[in-house]
Amino acid sequence: MIEFETPAVVPADPDANTTDLLVQRVAATPDSVLFSLPTVDGGWTPVTTREFHDQVVALAKGLVASGIQPGDKIGLMAKTRYEWTLIDFATWFAGAVLVPIYETSSPAQVKWNLGDSGSIAVILETPDHFARFDEVHPDLPAIRNVWQIDLGDLDKLVAAGADVPDEEIERRRNLAVGSDIATLIYTSGSTGKPKGCVLTHSNFVELSRNSAVALKEVVLDPNGASTLLFITTAHVFARFISVLCVHAGVRVGHQPDTKQLLPSLGSFKPTFLLAVPRVFEKVYNVSEQKAEAGGKGKIFRAAAETAVAHSTAKETGAKIPFGLKVKFALFDRLVYGKLRAAMGGNVKYAVSGSAPLGPRLGHFYHSLGITILEGYGLTETTAPATVNLVTKSKIGTVGPALPGVGVRLADDGEIQVKGINVFKEYWKNPDATAESFDGEWFKTGDIGSFDGDGFLSITGRKKEIIVTAGGKNVAPAALEDPIRANPLVGQVVVVGDKKPFISALVTLDPEMLPVWLNNNDEDAGMSLEDAAKNAAVLAEVQRAIDAANENVSRAESIRKFTILPTELTEASGHLTPKMSIKRNVILEDFAAEIETMYSGAPATEGHSIVH
Repeated sequence: MIEFETPAVVPADPDANTTDLLVQRVAATPDSVLFSLPTVDGGWTPVTTREFHDQVVALAKGLVASGIQPGDKIGLMAKTRYEWTLIDFATWFAGAVLVPIYETSSPAQVKWNLGDSGSIAVILETPDHFARFDEVHPDLPAIRNVWQIDLGDLDKLVAAGADVPDEEIERRRNLAVGSDIATLIYTSGSTGKPKGCVLTHSNFVELSRNSAVALKEVVLDPNGASTLLFITTAHVFARFISVLCVHAGVRVGHQPDTKQLLPSLGSFKPTFLLAVPRVFEKVYNVSEQKAEAGGKGKIFRAAAETAVAHSTAKETGAKIPFGLKVKFALFDRLVYGKLRAAMGGNVKYAVSGSAPLGPRLGHFYHSLGITILEGYGLTETTAPATVNLVTKSKIGTVGPALPGVGVRLADDGEIQVKGINVFKEYWKNPDATAESFDGEWFKTGDIGSFDGDGFLSITGRKKEIIVTAGGKNVAPAALEDPIRANPLVGQVVVVGDKKPFISALVTLDPEMLPVWLNNNDEDAGMSLEDAAKNAAVLAEVQRAIDAANENVSRAESIRKFTILPTELTEASGHLTPKMSIKRNVILEDFAAEIETMYSGAPATEGHSIVH
């Protein structure tokens, strides 16, 4: 087995819990701005560390006054907003445990999370959230309290807790030690019932303290670090970053509406971003198509090629040719500077996770002056296990192990993790817990490889490896990720297990489709169904597939594809809340379309199926 372990840089404190992070932040910088709240005119109102702490304590008193006891579980269903983190810390200060629910969850999912966790209260954001909860409320007799943010119930809780003494909150916040449960997060797995991951206070405390040192250039900017959160806080990725920011004193804003993201970036001016690769792909694709529409498509593509070549040369330490320097300087004024300004002008770093980014996008953004620190982790590892560091980075990898974390590869290439970030157990599921560990090592189910310096690369999911009828092992992600980067493509699902060759199901991006059609002199009002049969669309998808095929052997290449006249979404049941494909569900729901690709004529490259 190949193993790399990075020693912790901060001594562990087994008695510490998450509330200590806020208390210590108040002691260090009570008057610094910890949050900024959006105003109706597009501005931002500051909230200092002391003000946040006071609001946390006041809300915790309200929870106590309402009958919440230490160890009680409270569900929370809300989009990314300031109140999410406020409720999170107030729950900890009251000695309770928060159970996040994705705001897109169905009534059945709401029922499962609340029922399986044994939650006795729930906080909902909107009337729509309440309606979904109310549908299953009769099946949740343990729920005693239901609060709705949009009805002003948080203010009512604060008022109700006015007589609770400070000493009671101080007593309660000190009850938990590091090994106690801090939160119960249900995995958005693509198969079976979601499992509840028990994350401890030490998971958050030790990982935050060590990550702040490892990422000090990002979160401890001497001029004031700041970030605008827009991915869901119910997911462990944004949740951990929220806690890390409180620990490190990073100013945080929230913008859950991605359509308002660019204006918000312009006014908030963050120094770093947190995003999934699809966001970086979207920014690139939208910029490219806008340039195309303005007759400047060739200029943008030349700028992109120059950016990648320039960043690649810098990373390898090669001498940058004079001609490349001149072109880079020109495009920096014409293209790169405008993109930097669109993201607020101050973004220096971006942390990317949940799926592979790809070296092309990594190099492109690097030339914009934005270093994308790609990382890897799961809910079970409290988000990050590995991450590229400002001082130790290789584009195309997910970096080395974080301090306090060990990563090894089993004989079959499976990535296994141990350390300060690994969860305690699956809630009420000892069999699943035992199956997921080899001693102290958590078996991730992902396949990877190390280079000689300990940088990890992800090559696929163990359970998703396709074995063709000819015995060829194929990792779908190696084909899917580059195809999905095409602006026209929404999702792509590679198939071919026990089949004679590899094929793919493709969907179109409904936002980019009309722009692309207009730029290519096609009817911009074309439906998805008509577009799936359109010759120009088919040819563009074929070009994306041909490009992906160049990176694999002929036995691994996609030989047929079909464009589905529909979307794959979370609402349709085909994507998880973090936008990962539910492969098994898709294979079942589109079995007929898959079978069509394997019936009839033998496969030849460049062959598509049109419905």
